Amino acid sequence: MNSEGTGEKRMCSTISKTAQIAPTANIRICKNAWIGAGATILPGVTIGENVVIGDGVWIDRGCIIRDNVRIGNNSRIGARCILGEYLQDFYRELHNGEHPLVIGENALIRSETIIYGDTTIGTSFQSGHRVTLREHTRIGDHVSVGTLSDIQGYCTLEDYVHIHSNVHVGQQSIVHRFAWLFPYVVLTNDPQPPSMKMLGVEIGPFAVVATGTVVLPGVHIGQDALVGAASVVTKDVPMETVVFGNPAKPHGSVRDIKDDAGRPAYPWRFHFERGMPWEGVGYEAWN
Repeated sequence: MNSEGTGEKRMCSTISKTAQIAPTANIRICKNAWIGAGATILPGVTIGENVVIGDGVWIDRGCIIRDNVRIGNNSRIGARCILGEYLQDFYRELHNGEHPLVIGENALIRSETIIYGDTTIGTSFQSGHRVTLREHTRIGDHVSVGTLSDIQGYCTLEDYVHIHSNVHVGQQSIVHRFAWLFPYVVLTNDPQPPSMKMLGVEIGPFAVVATGTVVLPGVHIGQDALVGAASVVTKDVPMETVVFGNPAKPHGSVRDIKDDAGRPAYPWRFHFERGMPWEGVGYEAWN
């Protein structure tokens, strides 16, 4: 169907009868798109070929959904996002290859986020505004990436990773489950810049990297480790170790840190539960 007279173009698309698509709103839906039940498409949206939009998805004004994108049920896409952004081959050949983007159910992708093709995202993903996720990134379930953060591709973010605003994650980085990267953290990957080498950083499970820290290429931060604010981490950090400074040096065990009431503050999972799978039952019972 091609209804150019109403400002919409739909070519060989499958659109649920219960989908809500704004009339006379310059919406373009290319061939072989599939739009699920109860989906809402607002004005100015472009939907490419072989796109699958799940049931209950809501897409705000001005979004571009490029070819081969799959958006899971009940996801929310803010205004002016680009999903399935072109890789370098498009700009060399002006042809978009097979670069699928898969986004799991219940995503919340805030306005002006750009997510490249060849990326897989699990369920309940959240982004802040103006986030960039480059190609060949693998993201687990319940991951959040804060406003203005930049994930440079070829990265892995496991389940329940929390990345705050203005964080830069260099290529080949691995951030394991339940790790935290606070604002303005930089994970580098070039040992002799500029060079052809690439050594990604690895952040262990439940580790915390505090605000303004720079982690040098190839460094491994161990499980439950704590890196203090404004540190420069030049060497591996052992499990449950506190480091801080420039260069960062060890300052004991996280288990020696107490809260204001004199109770152990770390490992944090035993007293922090907001948004965690053990919320309401405690980590020990959940685990």
